[in-house]
Amino acid sequence: MLGQKRIEESINTARKTGSAIIPFITAGYPKKETFLELIEELSLCSDVIEIGVPFSDPMADGVTIQRSSQIAIESGVNLKWIFEQLKSVQINTPIVLMSYLNPLYVFGYNELAEESKSAGVDGFIVPDLPIEECDDLRQILNSNGLGLIQLVTPATSESRIKEIADKSSGFLYAVTVKGVTGGDQSLSSEVITYLETVKSLSSIPVCAGFGVRSNSDVVLLERFVDGVIVGSALVEAIESGLSAKKFLNSIIS
Repeated sequence: MLGQKRIEESINTARKTGSAIIPFITAGYPKKETFLELIEELSLCSDVIEIGVPFSDPMADGVTIQRSSQIAIESGVNLKWIFEQLKSVQINTPIVLMSYLNPLYVFGYNELAEESKSAGVDGFIVPDLPIEECDDLRQILNSNGLGLIQLVTPATSESRIKEIADKSSGFLYAVTVKGVTGGDQSLSSEVITYLETVKSLSSIPVCAGFGVRSNSDVVLLERFVDGVIVGSALVEAIESGLSAKKFLNSIIS
């Protein structure tokens, strides 16, 4: 099955009984040696796994992800290393790489698609690539069955949400707060109208992220979206010594 369809099917299957859970981790963090072990653990309690490619200037990320990214870079984690590692893991859970554009551009789009298929990567999230500039990458990924997941925010107009949704594949990423990831503010009920609008304009699954830290956040969101993305809170839990599986189970139970 093609990667973008694998993502959609996994989310839609989970949606029948609740919402899809999509954990985010930074590749090779906290230790390179435990990366594959962490991926295998996450595959037991998630519907899609989002893996961050470390980048020196992660402008959409808050302090937690910035810190994890810097430490991973210092330990030698890069896109080539990630692909090599993923080729040796056997899981059924779809994998999405979140990367800023520069590492992908330097790697080369055609090679990126080939390596993704070899490593079991199903799609990409590129937060600094606007839809006006994404045609080259999207065409190469889509022609290889890989998804390019686009983001919308509470500040995005309805007409632009529709345009972005039409060009997204795998799922549409609905950012729930204004600002960077990892904020400690609780999710406001005002986000409901925005999410209902996004859902009505998208023909593919909608998943919400940024600021998801607790079971109450998941309960609030799952009525209006198909999946929930958990990033900074998971990274912090892993840093504190809590197992990823235990943390994710605590916020979905």
